[in-house]
Amino acid sequence: MNNSRWNVLPPAPADYFAENPHLSPLIAQIFYNRGLTEPTQLASFIAADKRLSADPFLIPDMHQAVTRTYRALLCGENIAIYGDFDTDGITATILLVQGISRLGGNVVPYLPHRLNEGHGVKTPVLEKLRQQGISLVITVDCGITALAEVKKAQRKGLDIIITDHHTPPDTIPPAVAVVNPKLPGSRYPFLELAGVGVAFKFLQALLQSIGKEEGLDDLLDLVALGTIADVMPLVGENRYLVKQGLRLLNDKPRTGIRGMANQANLTIGSLDAESISWVIAPRLNTTGRLGHAMPSYQLLITESADEARQLSLWLEQKNAERQRMTSEVISKARDQILAEGVAPVLIASDEEFPAGVIGLAAGRLREEFYRPAVVIKPGKQTSIGSCRSIPEFNITQALQQCQSFLSQFGGHPQAAGFTLPTKDLPRLKEALIRIATTTLAGIDLRPHLDIDAEVTLAELAGETFHSLQKLAPFGKGNPVPTFISRKLEVTNLRVIGNKGAHLNLKLRQGGSTWDGIAFHAGNYSKRITPLLDIVYNLEVDSWCGAERLRLNILDFAPVE
Repeated sequence: MNNSRWNVLPPAPADYFAENPHLSPLIAQIFYNRGLTEPTQLASFIAADKRLSADPFLIPDMHQAVTRTYRALLCGENIAIYGDFDTDGITATILLVQGISRLGGNVVPYLPHRLNEGHGVKTPVLEKLRQQGISLVITVDCGITALAEVKKAQRKGLDIIITDHHTPPDTIPPAVAVVNPKLPGSRYPFLELAGVGVAFKFLQALLQSIGKEEGLDDLLDLVALGTIADVMPLVGENRYLVKQGLRLLNDKPRTGIRGMANQANLTIGSLDAESISWVIAPRLNTTGRLGHAMPSYQLLITESADEARQLSLWLEQKNAERQRMTSEVISKARDQILAEGVAPVLIASDEEFPAGVIGLAAGRLREEFYRPAVVIKPGKQTSIGSCRSIPEFNITQALQQCQSFLSQFGGHPQAAGFTLPTKDLPRLKEALIRIATTTLAGIDLRPHLDIDAEVTLAELAGETFHSLQKLAPFGKGNPVPTFISRKLEVTNLRVIGNKGAHLNLKLRQGGSTWDGIAFHAGNYSKRITPLLDIVYNLEVDSWCGAERLRLNILDFAPVE
């Protein structure tokens, strides 16, 4: 297969192993690869405790945000939490609604409708909230680009506090407070909080200021859900927040989480970052993709087992519908791309594309072709697009270069969205192709695999897997440890799965024999030679109630 560039990370210096004699050489090497070179870093990473948590008042405007919210509580003002329709936005909204309600606040949620309103803060919504008696709006996971909207709201007497984690534009909205660790001049030591993470720090600051921090940790399950779903790096403070949140999800799950687990055949007590990423988060996102996000909000706050069961079943059905729609968009977009020729940036558009799944389709195209991908739904007057990119291409910077003909855009270096007048679509396509052609010139456009260590199969025996689990939770920034083993003898080969999608291998090296599986590699069965070099993770295979370790093969190359 060898579809990736293999990058075996350099070995740790000898003195690093000498300084950590309590660690096996393999585990020490993995810690070194994660940048944990100081003893204090190592200890706090393993413990994943509050030493990783920073003072919330180091985030810009936190004092102003707390002061204004406290005044609203004292005066009995009506407060709205203005969120977003993805899992990060939903969990952040619940966190502040529940947290402020515990303080006696009059607080209501507002989640926008993806299809009717789109991302971000909208003036008609703010005006509607003002007419309903709301005097303070606190945004979560949005608002940092709402310059005009905040100006209009302030002129009409509606105060806005922005809490957001997206990259700030050059001009910041003139809100009462803008709470974002990425603002220029920020002294906050960790810049990769999710939207729900920033909301949590705001609530932490509010509770600290009035001496009522008890119960704060009960909301960490929401922080874990939103942080994992938004694919934030699971290092630094996120490691602490997610590890504690996962513990809560397993020990004291919300009624809705228990209902979702039952429908999706997950086991409470064994929920991890992977089950959130691949099972729970996609289902929570489904309602916002196909309609309104409030059913997911309701599922996470309900205390009724019957309601949780009904909502979970409905979500399961909606998720199946979402999967079908996504497959159709991917197929049509792929045909367009192949017909036009694979360019440095992939661009596909169709009026029939459902807006809620174009981001998912862009992500799949990026994975298949290893190019930045843009999928667009054109409208008569206005078009919307969703982008997914590769590490070598910052899609948000590319959109900034096109902002003269974009109505709105925002996001992260590898995931973004935009709107623009439909008449300007040809200009956008031309500009993005020009930028990508220049930026990606001379780059080997294949995904690269960072490999923690070269090992023999014999080195994986004993307690190695259990030792590796001390590094969990795994995710962006702290990937599952990846190994390379060379000259393995293939003693058995089977093509398995629907339409022969996967490869099942039995591999031997010396006296060690392991089962291995290469997902989505069925087409490569004829490239298997008697000896292989393989790159892989270790994983637990659960089958018919039994569990055993196997090699999850990420890539392989024949040995001549």
